[in-house]
Amino acid sequence: MKKFTSKVRGFTLIELLVVIAIIGILASVVLVSLGSARNKGKWASVQASMSSIRAAAELMVDNTGAYPTDICTSATNGVGTLITAVKANSATVRCNFAAASGYAVEASSSPVGSVYCVDSSGYSGSSTALLGSGYACSR
Repeated sequence: MKKFTSKVRGFTLIELLVVIAIIGILASVVLVSLGSARNKGKWASVQASMSSIRAAAELMVDNTGAYPTDICTSATNGVGTLITAVKANSATVRCNFAAASGYAVEASSSPVGSVYCVDSSGYSGSSTALLGSGYACSR
């Protein structure tokens, strides 16, 4: 009579631990990459809101002949909602406004390390220096 013996082999403990370690390393690399992508997405939202501030201010000038008075304040309506949206994306906002001289609004973000500025001359883009007391962005 013949005996049937089963020689089914599974994975050893060492093989399983190596696979788990590789998966862990790959997961940590992916999570680090997602963090920088999230910061870039927030910065893109800041730039879009800042450009909308410039467009809204120019529309207000066309309609009423004056810049909106809430351009430098966080508010629940008007241009101030755009300032609130910029601040919600972890950006620091600096703003100068005078009804006769114009305005300049600047947003900076430490994770991205960039400065974005819009002003009453129509400029909307990166700024080379932080906004002082003037009404124009540093280009």
